Amino acid sequence: MSPSDQVFVGAIDQGTSSSRFLIFDVKGQIVASHQVEYQNFYAKAGWVEKDPNEILESVETAVVGACRRFNSLGFDASQIKAVGITNQRETTVAFDIETGEPLTNAIIWNDVRTKELVRKLIDEAGSASRFASINGLPITTYFSAVKMRWMLENVPAVKAARERGTLRFGTIDTWLIYKLTGTYVTDVTNASRTMLMDIKTFKWSQECLDFFGVRESELPEVRSSAEVYGTIREGRLQGVSISGCLGDQQAAMVGQSCFEAGEAKNTYGTGCFMLFNTGDQPIFSKNGLLTTVGYQLGPNAVPKYALEGSIAVAGSAIQWLRDMVGLVSTANEMGSLSDSVEDNGGVYFVTAFSGLFAPYWRDDARGCIVGLTQYATRGHIARATLESVCYQTRAILDAMRKDSGTDLRRLRVDGGMTNSDQAMQIQADILDIEVVRPEMRETTALGAALAAGLGAGIWESEDELRRIAQSNVSAFWSRITSEKRDEMLQGWEKAVERSFNWA
Repeated sequence: MSPSDQVFVGAIDQGTSSSRFLIFDVKGQIVASHQVEYQNFYAKAGWVEKDPNEILESVETAVVGACRRFNSLGFDASQIKAVGITNQRETTVAFDIETGEPLTNAIIWNDVRTKELVRKLIDEAGSASRFASINGLPITTYFSAVKMRWMLENVPAVKAARERGTLRFGTIDTWLIYKLTGTYVTDVTNASRTMLMDIKTFKWSQECLDFFGVRESELPEVRSSAEVYGTIREGRLQGVSISGCLGDQQAAMVGQSCFEAGEAKNTYGTGCFMLFNTGDQPIFSKNGLLTTVGYQLGPNAVPKYALEGSIAVAGSAIQWLRDMVGLVSTANEMGSLSDSVEDNGGVYFVTAFSGLFAPYWRDDARGCIVGLTQYATRGHIARATLESVCYQTRAILDAMRKDSGTDLRRLRVDGGMTNSDQAMQIQADILDIEVVRPEMRETTALGAALAAGLGAGIWESEDELRRIAQSNVSAFWSRITSEKRDEMLQGWEKAVERSFNWA
């Protein structure tokens, strides 16, 4: 096959701190990519926001950069036959449907400005889990509905748009698809993170809408994760269909081919997210986990559900040590620095910059470093930072075992932190199960590409997607004794307790 005859699939990967566009061949290999980093805006302590137009511009710039690289390899953008989107979830945009312009900055998923509102809503509901049997989620600052409610109560432009009947809300997938194609939709995975969708019917729940004060007319149509939503209207990809859409963690689940009940993956990015496939029936957690939609790969496909545990701070703790503290000059230094010491030296770093997520759910927790002595070095703090993510992963895994009644024997991993052998060895030591890292590290973008290719008819079945997603792997096993592991876990639990009641 000549280069001009080949077919490719693109993936927009819109994250918390960067946007990327990656171009895959039909074997699932990356041919070209481009990344655009950006800074979020922190107006007040606990507030995290970003201009939606700047997010869109970063995506468009990433597309141009990747297409230039693609062209330099002898290919043409017309060979890209489908585009998938994967995105930071829960982040909420309010815009005017008449002008197409945002009404205020997007509120990012880890923003905690709604803390007091959440407490008020929980009092009103009688319990944080009042609607969990409908939407699978507790009432917390994390999810989109409380961000929408806050905008309605605090942003005059949002109030005015409601009065005009032109207010529209959306997560980042909705915003990008709308601006690129003109279609106002979301997919089931993103909708399942709003607290407004009934995860059994995939319809907006009137009971949830009434409670949070959001109107159905202000929300997008809910569609499957793999179908044609519209065609891109201008730019390098003009005329190409957007035919796949998954929230970032669900995209990684597809990219890791976790298609069977009992399979689990953990993604280490800005935050850290573990998903456990529970099959075609939702399991409602009794141990602090979230019940979410895993994916629905086509309008008539059987949807799959997952239990999820989320860690607010993972890679962003490394960025904080680099950019704000100056402990390292590059993120890559963390691995070698942590490897310069035999253990954590009694130092624990609870990275609760905006509270603790599953299974703790403590929005009053704040970051703390404990156990410091004159013996402690930069290496001990670096190691404690990596360990923090691994301890929190262990807490989530323990909760998943209890809810599912299944002992996981293997955890599939992906994301930036998995590039560090040291971090993955620490993870295996703390979990005491096999940790499997694929050769293809870009599983989130791959998942979006696979969904898009399926939606556009480039690939035809889940089995075909599994074959594409499978690749060579590296495996990590525990190297420490059970006594050492228990000692480390006890120290972590003591440190977690010290992080409570600060806000």
